[in-house]
Amino acid sequence: MPVVRSWAGVTTKENADAYLAHLRDETIPHLRSLSGFVAVEVLRRSAADGEHFRVHTTWVSMESICAFAGEDLDVAVVPPAAQVVLERYDPHVEHYEVVIR
Repeated sequence: MPVVRSWAGVTTKENADAYLAHLRDETIPHLRSLSGFVAVEVLRRSAADGEHFRVHTTWVSMESICAFAGEDLDVAVVPPAAQVVLERYDPHVEHYEVVIR
Protein backbone atom coordinates (compact mmCIF):
# COMPACT_ATOMS: atom_id res chain seq x y z
CA MET A 1 0.00 0.00 0.00
CA PRO A 2 1.47 3.43 -0.94
CA VAL A 3 2.53 5.78 1.85
CA VAL A 4 2.54 9.58 1.88
CA ARG A 5 5.22 11.36 3.91
CA SER A 6 4.00 14.82 4.96
CA TRP A 7 6.17 17.69 6.20
CA ALA A 8 5.82 21.47 6.61
CA GLY A 9 8.05 24.52 6.70
CA VAL A 10 7.81 28.31 6.50
CA THR A 11 9.97 30.84 4.67
CA THR A 12 9.93 34.58 4.54
CA LYS A 13 8.31 36.03 1.42
CA GLU A 14 11.81 36.98 0.23
CA ASN A 15 13.14 33.42 0.54
CA ALA A 16 10.16 31.58 -0.95
CA ASP A 17 11.54 31.49 -4.50
CA ALA A 18 14.94 30.31 -3.25
CA TYR A 19 13.27 27.47 -1.36
CA LEU A 20 11.26 26.45 -4.43
CA ALA A 21 14.45 26.54 -6.52
CA HIS A 22 16.15 24.27 -3.98
CA LEU A 23 13.27 21.81 -4.24
CA ARG A 24 13.23 21.90 -8.06
CA ASP A 25 16.99 21.76 -8.55
CA GLU A 26 18.19 19.51 -5.73
CA THR A 27 15.58 17.73 -3.63
CA ILE A 28 13.12 16.56 -6.27
CA PRO A 29 15.76 15.25 -8.72
CA HIS A 30 17.34 13.33 -5.83
CA LEU A 31 14.00 11.86 -4.79
CA ARG A 32 13.23 10.80 -8.36
CA SER A 33 16.48 8.82 -8.43
CA LEU A 34 15.45 6.69 -5.43
CA SER A 35 13.87 3.27 -5.69
CA GLY A 36 10.32 3.26 -4.35
CA PHE A 37 9.70 6.98 -4.84
CA VAL A 38 6.40 7.61 -6.63
CA ALA A 39 5.52 11.32 -6.62
CA VAL A 40 5.88 14.70 -4.92
CA GLU A 41 3.38 17.45 -4.28
CA VAL A 42 4.40 20.86 -2.94
CA LEU A 43 1.66 23.06 -1.48
CA ARG A 44 2.07 26.77 -0.74
CA ARG A 45 0.00 29.21 1.31
CA SER A 46 0.77 32.89 1.92
CA ALA A 47 0.11 34.18 5.44
CA ALA A 48 1.01 37.20 7.52
CA ASP A 49 3.91 35.31 9.13
CA GLY A 50 5.44 34.06 5.87
CA GLU A 51 5.09 31.55 3.07
CA HIS A 52 3.90 28.18 4.36
CA PHE A 53 4.89 25.06 2.46
CA ARG A 54 3.65 21.51 2.87
CA VAL A 55 5.54 18.79 1.03
CA HIS A 56 3.91 15.42 0.36
CA THR A 57 6.01 12.64 -1.07
CA THR A 58 4.49 9.33 -2.07
CA TRP A 59 6.38 6.07 -1.73
CA VAL A 60 5.57 2.45 -2.53
CA SER A 61 6.15 1.37 1.08
CA MET A 62 7.58 2.29 4.47
CA GLU A 63 10.66 0.25 3.53
CA SER A 64 11.37 2.56 0.60
CA ILE A 65 11.03 5.58 2.92
CA CYS A 66 13.52 3.98 5.28
CA ALA A 67 16.08 3.80 2.45
CA PHE A 68 15.68 7.59 2.03
CA ALA A 69 15.19 8.79 5.61
CA GLY A 70 17.16 6.27 7.64
CA GLU A 71 16.10 4.29 10.68
CA ASP A 72 14.20 7.06 12.47
CA LEU A 73 11.40 7.50 9.96
CA ASP A 74 9.65 10.26 11.90
CA VAL A 75 12.59 12.68 11.72
CA ALA A 76 12.46 15.20 8.87
CA VAL A 77 15.22 15.18 6.28
CA VAL A 78 16.03 18.88 5.81
CA PRO A 79 19.33 19.51 4.02
CA PRO A 80 21.49 22.45 5.15
CA ALA A 81 20.74 24.34 1.91
CA ALA A 82 17.03 24.24 2.74
CA GLN A 83 17.57 25.14 6.39
CA VAL A 84 19.28 28.38 5.31
CA VAL A 85 16.17 29.69 3.55
CA LEU A 86 13.54 28.30 5.91
CA GLU A 87 12.38 30.51 8.76
CA ARG A 88 11.15 27.46 10.67
CA TYR A 89 10.16 23.88 9.92
CA ASP A 90 8.73 20.79 11.49
CA PRO A 91 11.51 18.57 12.82
CA HIS A 92 9.26 15.55 12.36
CA VAL A 93 7.07 14.17 9.57
CA GLU A 94 3.81 12.26 9.46
CA HIS A 95 3.11 9.16 7.40
CA TYR A 96 -0.26 8.23 5.93
CA GLU A 97 -1.31 5.09 4.11
CA VAL A 98 -3.13 5.87 0.86
CA VAL A 99 -6.48 4.13 1.22
CA ILE A 100 -8.47 5.74 -1.61
CA ARG A 101 -7.09 7.26 -4.78
